[in-house]
Amino acid sequence: MSAVVLDVRSISKRFPGVWALRNVGFDVRAGEVHGLVGENGAGKSTLMSVASGALIPEEGEVFIAGTGAPLGDTSAIRAMGMAIVRQEPALMPDLSVADNMYMGVPQARRPRISDKLAWAQAQIDAWDAGNTIDAAHRVDQMNAQQRFIIEIVKALAADPKILILDEPTEHLLRDDVERLFERIRALAAKGVGVVYISHRIREVQEISDRITVLRDGETQGTRQTAGLSEQQIVELIVGNAVEHEFPRKAACAGDAVALSVDGLSGDGFDGISFSLRRGEILGLAGMEGHGKLEVLQAIAGLKPSQGGLTVNGTALRRRSPATASAAGIAYLSGSRHRDGMFADLSVRENFSFRALDRFATLSVIDPGAEKAAANRAIGLLDIRTASQETRIGALSGGNQQKVLIAGVLEAGPGVILIDEPTQGVDVGARVAIYQLIRDAAAKGTSFIIVSSDAFELAGLCDRILVMSRGNVAGELAGEDVSEAAILREVLTSTGSRRRQDTAAGALKAFGIRLSGHWAPVAVAIGLSVLLGLFAAASNEFYLTERNLGGMLLLVAALALVGYGQQLLMLIGGLDLSVGPMMGMTVVILSFFYPAGATGGQLALGLAAVILAAILVGAVNWTLVDPVGMHPMIATLATFMALQAISLTLRPTPGGMIDFDILDAINVRIGFLPVVAILAVLVAVLLEVMLFRSIFGIRLRGMGSRVEAARVAGVSERRMRLAAYVGCSVLAAVAGFVMAGQVGIGDALSGNEYTLASIAAVVVGGASLFGARGSFVGVFVAALLITQINTVTTFLDLSDAYRSILLGLMIIVAVASYSLARKKAVATALLHKSAADRTSPFPGQIYPATSVMGVPSAVKPLST
Repeated sequence: MSAVVLDVRSISKRFPGVWALRNVGFDVRAGEVHGLVGENGAGKSTLMSVASGALIPEEGEVFIAGTGAPLGDTSAIRAMGMAIVRQEPALMPDLSVADNMYMGVPQARRPRISDKLAWAQAQIDAWDAGNTIDAAHRVDQMNAQQRFIIEIVKALAADPKILILDEPTEHLLRDDVERLFERIRALAAKGVGVVYISHRIREVQEISDRITVLRDGETQGTRQTAGLSEQQIVELIVGNAVEHEFPRKAACAGDAVALSVDGLSGDGFDGISFSLRRGEILGLAGMEGHGKLEVLQAIAGLKPSQGGLTVNGTALRRRSPATASAAGIAYLSGSRHRDGMFADLSVRENFSFRALDRFATLSVIDPGAEKAAANRAIGLLDIRTASQETRIGALSGGNQQKVLIAGVLEAGPGVILIDEPTQGVDVGARVAIYQLIRDAAAKGTSFIIVSSDAFELAGLCDRILVMSRGNVAGELAGEDVSEAAILREVLTSTGSRRRQDTAAGALKAFGIRLSGHWAPVAVAIGLSVLLGLFAAASNEFYLTERNLGGMLLLVAALALVGYGQQLLMLIGGLDLSVGPMMGMTVVILSFFYPAGATGGQLALGLAAVILAAILVGAVNWTLVDPVGMHPMIATLATFMALQAISLTLRPTPGGMIDFDILDAINVRIGFLPVVAILAVLVAVLLEVMLFRSIFGIRLRGMGSRVEAARVAGVSERRMRLAAYVGCSVLAAVAGFVMAGQVGIGDALSGNEYTLASIAAVVVGGASLFGARGSFVGVFVAALLITQINTVTTFLDLSDAYRSILLGLMIIVAVASYSLARKKAVATALLHKSAADRTSPFPGQIYPATSVMGVPSAVKPLST
């Protein structure tokens, strides 16, 4: 008997209204691959989340190599030798692949931070030398298959004692599944214990030594895999025999055409023509990236296309998700986490969202009818939920999928487009979903199904269109529809893609470059140069040393307070109190730095300002984090409090600051103010910190995706505290610089800097949702904003023109970058797919890659 490397004892975990686990226990031996199987909601992922420290149970213990694991501490458990590949990859989308891998391994396994890019690329290349993953690229530019590979490679790079794989092949092609199995066997041979969780029974049979079955949060025993047949495993999972996976195919409801597609062309497909009969189930097959998903999304109005599209005899001329829905076309994305569901809404709301008209009279919802329909769906599909008011994000992946499919069917559209209908769904639920689809088809609903499971397509569909290089390469119907025939058509199909327009390709490449980290800086510099040239041509005094020096003093103050605002925006925060903080700094200095101030007074004044800044930052953090207020509300309250304190101290401007101190603040080298030079140096140092330090990576990671950062060992509370205190301290430093220009205790002197600092950060390339931004960009944006104010003064323009000009500049800078970034991500997801891989149709196991399915209705979870 091998030593036990993972021992899970008597784990119980309760979520609101339901026990997810009850007294669950099993063990994993060194060198063993241990299969963990069960229906959706049986507790498999919850159990592994407890074991890895992501969840704290009500009862139970976990031992790793005989040592008790500190439950709830992911970093400590990871350091003890556990690595986990999650069903939804725990990656931070706005960070590079290298950053994610660096943060995803224990401290002892990390290379020098300067070597992380080469190290990460070497790990990826060791997985597959011919891969298309660039470790320098952001994760949000990777498709689903690539993200799973990154998650797997990250786990392998940790050199674990225990490796947990939760549905690892859901998005992998055949070649990558074979590579994964090779790595699993090699790890087991070295004595690593592997937990393999999957709904794919054949995979579990192939790779595991023992199997533990979970049902309704309780263990049903552990058995040797070799002694169990596939049917026996299914019966252990479901609790009874499953006679037939696919319902009997029936003749179409009629010969009437529900959907006619004539010469449909778009990005990734060309000249697609077919007719879909009423009550017919049509499957789209083919290798990943060869156009099947793009065709589905074009019909749904999610992608631009040209060609004919007719629904029930009526041409669909204007194409958008709204017009497609109005015409009776419904679409269900295969990427439910990204764009398929509203994670924070209830099961009932997600179910009824697509069918609201069925429960409404004069736009008023009948709650009784809505709840009754939701209850019917929950019972019919055996959706495991405490109640229909449970947040859908708390359900298992398979139960989420069942809710979404039930909602689409409840809406009763004439044509339903489904990408990967049973992704992450257990065998029992698959049978129920197949029966629902067949029953709806018998009543006249038509379906187009995209699936990377040839067995599923063959068992469910009446007809199959095989896609190759963006074209329909073959058609199978009737008795010819079989798994073997589909694979044969895919492997032997020929065709060629349409030649891409050179100008369009160049425009795409330019758009991708425009979306890079330094793009906002370049745009702001370009606008600043153009504005400066125009001002210089209009007024000869613009380029004088006096004007340039004075302008740079203003730039320094705005840049410094902008750096603080940038710190917060990186984690998705905001501070409206920075302006009053600057004003309070000037007020404090007016008391401690009068004419003839002593050294002791200077030291006390500096200490008072720093202490006040730290206190303000701590108050803001307390309101936002422990109390849970929205940052805008919390810092608005602080704004008013600081303003009241400053006005109490100085009801009217007064208290002249010592002239020697003002001269020291405004000292210049030539025409360059020293504080402006220091502001540049601070920007460079902060920029290096952001990308070359662990703190900077943690900061960006937390803003990109809090949950993934927490799994990687980042303390949310400490990072927020550091950001809020850092923001207030930098605002106080900016107040010192502003004091050199104001020279007197004016409580209102900093107010304009609140909105100006936000504008500088946004123009510099930051996202209000976090993770993105540049401190150098903030300085350049501060230069642009200050220049706008100066130019309007030189040209004798009113404040109205200044506001108009500033608004236009912000729109041009931000819109160009934002649109380019969206285009770059979409292009990367489309073209960085597996289209160029030699791996054939994945067959049986791997879902298709999905780009955004519902563009404005659902935010990506990373946001």
